[in-house]
Amino acid sequence: MIGRTSAERGFTLVEMVITVAIVGVLASAAIPLASVVSQRSKEQELRQSLMQIREAIDAYRKAYDAGRIAKGVTDSGFPKSLRDLTEGVMDQTTTDKKRLIFLRRMPRDPLNPDLSLRPEQTWGLRSYDSLPDDPSPGSDVFDVYSLSKGMGLNGIPYSKW
Repeated sequence: MIGRTSAERGFTLVEMVITVAIVGVLASAAIPLASVVSQRSKEQELRQSLMQIREAIDAYRKAYDAGRIAKGVTDSGFPKSLRDLTEGVMDQTTTDKKRLIFLRRMPRDPLNPDLSLRPEQTWGLRSYDSLPDDPSPGSDVFDVYSLSKGMGLNGIPYSKW
């Protein structure tokens, strides 16, 4: 093919259109995949945050049962608010009344888009006295859940995690 003219070099218009079409099809297939990856990442963060808070609530209850937290007649043994986990409560077993802190910082609900809320305001609260199927806040914090109305990739609503 020696001696090709300048008109014979390069791609034809048909080849360019086919190439652009193939790239477009591949890109359109990648966009939903990116959406699923993003949702999966938020769900993983939600699982970790729920686990951190629930472990802190359990640690608070163990400290209460061990007599390290002052007991009231009507207390359930669970923190009165999520702030008790981060700000701490007085340790009754030490003479200098050190504070027991259960979380360094309160994680945000990654599915809550309102950044003006404090992290503890992004969670739904369930008191010890409320029913499992109808969680409601009360005088203590027995559990937390996501306020998101969305559905997880596993088909379970985020509020039921």
